[in-house]
Amino acid sequence: MSQHPGPNWRRYASVFLSGWLMGTADVIPGVSGGTVAFILGIYEELIDAIRSVVPFLRRLVSLRWREAVKGFPWLFLLALGAGIGTAVLSMARFLHWALETYPTYVYALFFGLIVASVYVVRTRVQTWKPHLLLVTLLFTAGTYLLMGLRPAQTPEALWFIFLSGMLAICAMILPGISGAFILVLLGKYQYLLGALIHLDLDTILVFIAGAAIGIVSFANVLRWLLNHYHDLTVAALIGFMLGALRELWPWKRARLVDHIPVEPVDTLPAALTSETAFALGLMGLGFGIVIVIERLAERRRRPPASPPARR
Repeated sequence: MSQHPGPNWRRYASVFLSGWLMGTADVIPGVSGGTVAFILGIYEELIDAIRSVVPFLRRLVSLRWREAVKGFPWLFLLALGAGIGTAVLSMARFLHWALETYPTYVYALFFGLIVASVYVVRTRVQTWKPHLLLVTLLFTAGTYLLMGLRPAQTPEALWFIFLSGMLAICAMILPGISGAFILVLLGKYQYLLGALIHLDLDTILVFIAGAAIGIVSFANVLRWLLNHYHDLTVAALIGFMLGALRELWPWKRARLVDHIPVEPVDTLPAALTSETAFALGLMGLGFGIVIVIERLAERRRRPPASPPARR
């Protein structure tokens, strides 16, 4: 009598490791978990798994439980999610400490990561035309102004945490843009790192709920836009990233109003000190990390060369 083969645990251990690498990437602004998924060869499987959520829920609602469980890649998603969660929890304390202790250095690294991400994402536009350049410029200017107008601290209410989760999770299926970058833009990156460190379950669970709904609903909208208006959508996203670099500029000084410090303003380093040189070096390091990751992803996407024909 033949036995039904059980789960391939070695395969799911590999998926867990892939999730850990994706989670490590997504917790750092500028490094996309989607790009890492490309490198590891699980991107298409991830997209298919996300798309299977809606049919799974429909079968559950219609009480076809056995069919729902059988057709749903729950082991893949469980292993991947566990890897991502482990990475986020293990990196949170270090990044929270680094942002509190060495903010200039951390934001210099992040700035280089985002600049390289813009450099990489621009190649996803098949043909740059004048109207696409105009869209990029408009989104760059609009986002830059928005960064200056938004309050220094965005709401910490649970509805905003839910919205942050919805928006940040979309970066997972969009190579080139990091979910952590979206959280920096929303002013919730450091706040959520603190929630993870102190195990603020209300905040964490609301964020996860927003991410779960976002990856099923809003991610499909984003995928539709990329399928039908690919170049226009990418051009807008590039402008969005360029304008948001204002938030990550490392050198800032306090602005005084009636001798009271208010929101800091961007400035240039006073002199080329060792600290400035180190920050510039971190910018270059961040740029190089993304370029190397993208080169690896490009090599993975490239079809293998066919062997020469025998004579």
